[in-house]
Amino acid sequence: MPLIPADNSIAVIAALMVLSGASMLLAKTRLGAQLTGTVIVILGAIAASNLNIIPHSAPAYGFVFTYLVPVLIPLFLFQADLRRIVTEASRTTAAFLLATVGTVAGVTVAALLLDLSTLGSGSSLAIENREAGIVGLFASTYIGGSVNYAALGEITGLNEDASFFSAATAADNLFSAIYLSLIALIPGVTAIARFFPSITQNPTTAEAGEAATESPITATSLCLGIAASLSLVAITDGIESMLGLSGWRYIILTALVLIVATLVPNARRWFSGAFELGIALSFVFFAAIAAGADIPAMLSVAPLLISLVCILLVIHLAVLLSVGSLFKLTLPELLTASNAAILGATTAPAMAAAKGWRDQITPGVLVGVLGYALGTFIGTALFKLW
Repeated sequence: MPLIPADNSIAVIAALMVLSGASMLLAKTRLGAQLTGTVIVILGAIAASNLNIIPHSAPAYGFVFTYLVPVLIPLFLFQADLRRIVTEASRTTAAFLLATVGTVAGVTVAALLLDLSTLGSGSSLAIENREAGIVGLFASTYIGGSVNYAALGEITGLNEDASFFSAATAADNLFSAIYLSLIALIPGVTAIARFFPSITQNPTTAEAGEAATESPITATSLCLGIAASLSLVAITDGIESMLGLSGWRYIILTALVLIVATLVPNARRWFSGAFELGIALSFVFFAAIAAGADIPAMLSVAPLLISLVCILLVIHLAVLLSVGSLFKLTLPELLTASNAAILGATTAPAMAAAKGWRDQITPGVLVGVLGYALGTFIGTALFKLW
């Protein structure tokens, strides 16, 4: 029996929140910054569950998957004003679309080279559909990140196999952290940098204007953000039920939020703090996933998962750099876009700031948010087509 019983839902949720908060604090240390907070919370939850501190399964985890995950999508996408993405981040958006092509090419080649049908055996997916599910799952997470990963887990049915889903999450985030360290070094490699235009800073007033027009985070803005998110999820479920579009929940929800964010651009100011709240809740989601990890079961599928992720990331980077060089995109634009695709909207601007690429900070956020929008669409399409 674990130290925290599965039926003590308050204590289980408290443990998830403690793990999430501790991971955020550790991510501010020198070593933690290299690992990233998501990797830390996943490893922490795996350790806690396998040391019998928290349970492998609990009703509280079901609550997280059922009610928290759908709310994450609006919280992130209220920033996704498509007009703003086009005007403020046009070149980085082009680089991001190229990164998306690289991800699709990478997961396709990996699936053709590897027998992925043996993975996810604990889900209800038929053997012939497991490979399709994994293709959609990894395409989505390397285009948009954790929110898309959660959505595709439910759409494909792979989230029913807790050990596989946890192993896949761990492989995803560990290698994402390694990849982040790798791309941070690329600008200093002369043999690569010489094929790209010189890095020139083109400072605009975007960052200053952003700071001047952003509304402060208040209790009202957070309450309105949660209310709007829950309302959009409820409307989505009504549309899905009324039209009989089973399995299209996240596609409909993403489309609705994009429409709201584009037609009502002030939404991101009215709901100030929604993005940050989404980040905090996504850590709880990661902890809930990782808690279901059975280490022996994870080790049995780890070699194939590692091969999948390595092939995908190598091809992603090869496509990005080779084609990006032909289109005269700069390394800051390409690497910021790649970071946003692989890790999401939180790490891309952080890397840009750390490298001194001031003109990539705002575009990094914007293309990361675009990834949240595209990942579910593309991942679902690949799953259906495969």
